[in-house]
Amino acid sequence: MGRDRDVVFYRKGNRPRRPDARARVAGRKGGDSEGQGRARPDAWLLPRPWGGGAQSGAGPHNWVTSGRLREGAGTPGPALAPGPGPAARWDAGGLQRCPASSPPEPRPSALQLEPNVARVGRVAVRVCQELRLARPEICQQAVQLFQQDVVSAWARSVLRPGEACGLLLGRGCGHWDIYADWNVTLPAAPKPPVRPPAPPPPGAPTARLLFLTDLHWDRHYVPGSEPACRDPLCCRGAARTAPGGAGYWGEYSKCDLPLHTIEALLAQLRGAAPPFDAVYWTGDIPAHDVWQQRREDQLLALRTVTRLLRKHLGALPVYPAVGNHEATPVNAFPPPYVRGNQSSAWLYDAMAQAWQDWLPPAALETLRVAGFYTLQVWAGLRLVSLNMNFCSQANFWLLINSTDPAGQLQWLVGVLEAAEQRGEKVHIIGHIPPAHCLRSWSWNYYRIVNRFEGTIAAQFFGHTHVDEFEMFYDEETLTRPVSVAFVAPSVTTYINLNPGYRVYELDGAYPGSSHAVLDHETFILNLTEANAPGAKPRWQRLYRAREAYGMPSAFPVDWDQLIRRFQDDESLFQRFWYLFHKGHPPREPCHEACKAALLCSLRTGRSIDPSLCHVLRPTLPFAQIQELWRQRQLC
Repeated sequence: MGRDRDVVFYRKGNRPRRPDARARVAGRKGGDSEGQGRARPDAWLLPRPWGGGAQSGAGPHNWVTSGRLREGAGTPGPALAPGPGPAARWDAGGLQRCPASSPPEPRPSALQLEPNVARVGRVAVRVCQELRLARPEICQQAVQLFQQDVVSAWARSVLRPGEACGLLLGRGCGHWDIYADWNVTLPAAPKPPVRPPAPPPPGAPTARLLFLTDLHWDRHYVPGSEPACRDPLCCRGAARTAPGGAGYWGEYSKCDLPLHTIEALLAQLRGAAPPFDAVYWTGDIPAHDVWQQRREDQLLALRTVTRLLRKHLGALPVYPAVGNHEATPVNAFPPPYVRGNQSSAWLYDAMAQAWQDWLPPAALETLRVAGFYTLQVWAGLRLVSLNMNFCSQANFWLLINSTDPAGQLQWLVGVLEAAEQRGEKVHIIGHIPPAHCLRSWSWNYYRIVNRFEGTIAAQFFGHTHVDEFEMFYDEETLTRPVSVAFVAPSVTTYINLNPGYRVYELDGAYPGSSHAVLDHETFILNLTEANAPGAKPRWQRLYRAREAYGMPSAFPVDWDQLIRRFQDDESLFQRFWYLFHKGHPPREPCHEACKAALLCSLRTGRSIDPSLCHVLRPTLPFAQIQELWRQRQLC
């Protein structure tokens, strides 16, 4: 048997130093677009990760393997692409294959993962049980599900022990920050002159857009079961003999939805008047039982809900985006350089097959590679569906390299530049809202929205389960509103909510249309009424935005003014708090600190930026605001 030994980090040809994930940063924080840091479209093609001795590979990016190694042990199969060198490049039209020489055979890695996986797993189970994070069997199942992928990413991430402890157990155990600053490259062409949005001419056609997000079908939901369990997800198991069990249509608790509730929602949409013109569907199909999900469970949810949409919406075009719960383990979305069984090919291929009637071949091609795509919705309007898991703070695969994963943002720049040249407007959809993303990704996205404010007509997201929005301002002064990201409420009840969905009214398809959002409506199923004996489910309009908030229009400036009005008009803010929770707010009122944190989140379209909230009242230290944000996360 081999013995344990410690290996020092160093880079070939240099004095000993810690190889940082920041070594491959393409640019630096801040600055203007041109020439200040480039994240190439093929930036996700990393150097070969496997180690060796001083002869390992060639070029400046070959690191000697680090960590506690096991001499004399076998080697696991490589999970990453052999690289280096571009095998493919993105452009505005999709994926272009480029000629490349055959890569050399990978050298065996000195890092033996299997003993480390088992060791980390035992520690994680013990910590989970000692801290009483869940029942022992859930701790065991969760660790068993996550450990292989987490350790694989961790082993390639150059984390020090203290940083690893901070990552796993929180700031009290250690500090970690390996996510570097980087910049995408914006076009050299100057930004076109800004034209303030204007209402459409009288009699101009409008379009109706159905928006669905966070359905979270729980195939183990049992009406009458325990709704107040200790597990992360309830309303499962045997039905209670006593009253107080989970309702037939859903429950105000830590519960997701039965399939019959989702089907009832879709059935009543059929024949809606006026009819819908398109559907945006931003993911999160499976339930929150993340400790026990297998790939076949995720694929069953994907195919079942897709079939329901096709059954009830007929020929209506549906344009999906990938949610963070589609993968297993949850949030595990390795960039395309991860190959083999640990890649996301099993999921993207299944999505492409399920959605092939909705998406054109070019969109299916990029969906298969990295889970994002673009297409033309109708004349003058282009859609971009982003894979927001490549910005997610919970995606542990980004520990390896977080610089524009999959080259997605640089690809987005190309799509928007081409649309600008053609005179198209663009809608962007995604699951996770931009302010919830890793800092550098979020700030780069903010820059892109600023540069293309005349092209981006609207942004649509989900994920948070509540009804909110995020503002974007000009980067020079942070005062002029340039865009708004609409964050729609969930279909699921998780946690303590009514089921809901959103309908957007758009400037319609005609020459010169802005394709902007003119208004929106939110619909709910009131569970108190629906679960009453003898009642039938009745989906009802909860509110219409311009009517409820007294807004003259729904342009970015109107949403900015609404935030300002919330500061002084307490009844208006409490109205928002009620609608924020889909008509079922918590018992605790939202005042002072809660209000400051919520208003700050509405004004913050990019993550970790206290400067956006300085103008707000009541004032609150940004660290306290961040802590309040963490407390209200539902997903």
